[in-house]
Amino acid sequence: MVARHADRSVGGVTAQPNPVWRQLYRAGGISAFLATAAYIVALLLDFTVPAAPESGGAAVLEYIAAHRTVYILEQILWLAPSVLLMVVFLALWLALKEVNRSYAAIGGVLGIASWAVTLAYPATGGGAPALVSLSDRYLAAATAAERASFAAAAEGFIALNTVPTMVGVLETIAILILSLVMLRGAVGRRVAYLGVVTGAAGIVCESLKPVLGLGYITY
Repeated sequence: MVARHADRSVGGVTAQPNPVWRQLYRAGGISAFLATAAYIVALLLDFTVPAAPESGGAAVLEYIAAHRTVYILEQILWLAPSVLLMVVFLALWLALKEVNRSYAAIGGVLGIASWAVTLAYPATGGGAPALVSLSDRYLAAATAAERASFAAAAEGFIALNTVPTMVGVLETIAILILSLVMLRGAVGRRVAYLGVVTGAAGIVCESLKPVLGLGYITY
C-alpha cells in the first residue's frame, strides 16, 4: 500500500508541502477552478443544442455546418482544460513528493500524460476541432466524389473519439494513486478519501463510458 510505505518527516510529523512551490500550488488551484468552470459550461451547452450524430461522416459534417459556432465553442471548452489540468497534476506531484516521492511521481506523471495525450489526439469524445474544417470543405465541394472523400476523412476523426475513454482511465488511476498518498500527507483526510472514491469509481465509469450513456453523468 502507498500509505504503508509513505516517507515521514523526523519525529513522526506529517510531511508538509515544500513552501518553495507555493506559487505553483496557487496556480494549480486556480487552474482546477477554471477547468471545472469550463466543463460545467460545456455540459450546459450539450444539453441546450441537439446531440451530434454518433456515426456517419456526412451526417456529422452536416450537423457541424448547422451548429458551427456552438460546436467550435464546445470543442474549445472540452480541450482547453487539458493544459490547466496538467498544471494541477504538476502541483499535486510537488505538494505530495515530501510524503512519498515515488508514488507522487508515478501519479503526477500519469496525470500529466493523460492530458498531454488529449492534446496530441485532439478528440473530445463528442467530436474534434479538425471536423470543422472538413465540414466547411464538405459544403464547398463541387462534386459528390469530393463530398464522399471529406465524409470518409471525417470517419477517421470520429473513430478517434475512443481516445478520451482511455485518457479518462489513465487520469483516474493517477487520481487514485495521489489520493492514497494524500492519506499520509497534510491534506484533510476527507479530501483524500473523496479522491480515493473518485479514482476507484472513475476507473470503472471511464472504462464503461461507451455503454453507460447518460448514466456517466452521475459519476
